[in-house]
Amino acid sequence: MKPYLSTKDYSVSNEEFHLLFDEDLEMLVTNPVPENLSSYYESENYISHTDASKTFSDRIYQSVKKINLKNKIKLVQKHVASKRILDVGAGTGDFLIVAKENDFEIFGVEPNLKAKQKAKQKGVYLKNSLDDFENSTFDVITLWHVLEHLPNLDEQVLKISKLLSENGILIIAVPNYKSYDAKFYKKYWAAFDVPRHLWHFSKTSIQKLFSKKGIELVNTYPMIFDAFYVSLLSEKYKNGKQNLIKAFFIGLYSNFKALGTKEYSSLIYVLKRVK
Repeated sequence: MKPYLSTKDYSVSNEEFHLLFDEDLEMLVTNPVPENLSSYYESENYISHTDASKTFSDRIYQSVKKINLKNKIKLVQKHVASKRILDVGAGTGDFLIVAKENDFEIFGVEPNLKAKQKAKQKGVYLKNSLDDFENSTFDVITLWHVLEHLPNLDEQVLKISKLLSENGILIIAVPNYKSYDAKFYKKYWAAFDVPRHLWHFSKTSIQKLFSKKGIELVNTYPMIFDAFYVSLLSEKYKNGKQNLIKAFFIGLYSNFKALGTKEYSSLIYVLKRVK
């Protein structure tokens, strides 16, 4: 694999990591991968495990999250009528709460103990790993900004594919390193989020990874808000402060460019089992 970019863990450790380009899959791979990877999640800065609302960017994140939760469940309902859903990397359980309110039978996986405890306080009980569902199948499996975190990618893709029922729907949201905001901020792009993000996907890589398992891409959708939030964090990493106005215009321009290129800051992929 060829060197692509060097960047840092700006949110927790400030350590340097390298991104390598996998030419076959057209994706980036984080190198090296720390042996104690779980320790890089043990920070109040890692917001998806804390429900934090302390800083300005935290409050923006939580506000946007509420809107996104409604949009996510509408997207699921658009593609499937069945009601048995598995959320992988469920965090503090908020998506599953919304799914339950919409009459879904909910199941979830979350390895982080603190996040699991917060979910339990909300009445959502999560399993530790996909192995806990070895003999089950689901009509819908969702991974909202989770696939990029999973080690042993091929093994995880295989496990997910085995859990998907016949004609089941798989919904994956991941950052897109081909977006304008990624190219603008380069090593400061917050969605690289090394080393927690082990993989950095393109449309080609998602298609190739899952088509080998009989799961085909049927549609993609943009995550419009991500360009703004990621740009806000990227400004902080690059300049040491959150330049709200500049971040807004970079996010806006990124979304504008994506109207033509379809390379939004983050993309939702809807895939379906075909064999």
